[in-house]
Amino acid sequence: MVHNFNAGPSILPKEVFQQAAEAVLNYQNSGLSILEIGHRTSTFQAVMDEARALVKELMQLNADREVLFLHGGASTQFMQVPMNLLDDKETAAYADTGVWGLKAIKEAKLFGKVEVVCTGKESNYTIIPKDFAVPNDAKYFHITTNNTIYGSQWQKIPKTSVPLVGDMSSDIFSRVIDFNAFDLIYAGAQKNMGPAGVNLLVVNPAILGKVKRAIPSIMDYRNHIKEGSMMNTPPVFAVFVCMLTLRWLKSIGGVTAVEKLNDAKAALLYSEIDSNPLFTGTVVKEDRSKMNVCFVMNNPSLEDSFLNFTKQKNIVGIKGHRLVGGFRASLYNALPISSVEVLVQAMKEFAALQA
Repeated sequence: MVHNFNAGPSILPKEVFQQAAEAVLNYQNSGLSILEIGHRTSTFQAVMDEARALVKELMQLNADREVLFLHGGASTQFMQVPMNLLDDKETAAYADTGVWGLKAIKEAKLFGKVEVVCTGKESNYTIIPKDFAVPNDAKYFHITTNNTIYGSQWQKIPKTSVPLVGDMSSDIFSRVIDFNAFDLIYAGAQKNMGPAGVNLLVVNPAILGKVKRAIPSIMDYRNHIKEGSMMNTPPVFAVFVCMLTLRWLKSIGGVTAVEKLNDAKAALLYSEIDSNPLFTGTVVKEDRSKMNVCFVMNNPSLEDSFLNFTKQKNIVGIKGHRLVGGFRASLYNALPISSVEVLVQAMKEFAALQA
């Protein structure tokens, strides 16, 4: 068995792979592949309808929230959000908690003014800022709920008087939060929800249609809402796999159940990091991510040896991001706790070899 800790594209449930593989060959005994059915047929409409309904159910969304499956990943949303919400003389508030927040800030500046109300830069993004104020006249406040590169996570969603926008690409559906506290949520699918190539968007339509600029038709959220995510040919297969993954999540008890599993996985790994003399966690304990566990070796010269040791245990994907080095173990929903147990045992055995 391979123990897959990749940060994304990442592990998905085995049964989803099996169902998707069967659908590629012959979908619902139609004699057609899911890859070749018409996107405007009743067959695929049922897929899209179920996928959107599952999002609403699993996130316990208010009736006014719209769910869209759009082309591209979260990086497209870095510019599409301000294009739809921010005029050139208006200001949006952003939190800088790492690379992805900075990329979102860069794109937003193309459409209006940006005020960075808090940053973790001075700590090398090892903390989530606590003391900050969001201007009441800001058009919205944008946060990245989980930071895959640095391994930090907003454990408490900030309350604000302006619309809250969240990039949830790496912790969507992983924990119980009030999703309705956000007026707009976006998430690339390739962590907890499906394959790369599709982006989930949840939006309160009341915040749309207020900018004065002309928005290209394909970039205007209102057009996608009107057409039910079918304005143009959607990424059919990616949406289908998202639907299967959301079905799986519902079958195991939904977000409440998977949160308990994720808490157990994170607690097990962080406990080993904190007790093992070879390793140190990189993020302050209260801000540690339960999805992306980042840590370093106290003796960096042992890093390559440890990586080779874990490869022998069929552990893959734990090398840290190139910007920060060290190690990163991604504990997404579909990762079984048995894989975390294998990694923890490998850490213990490697430490014993160095003693």
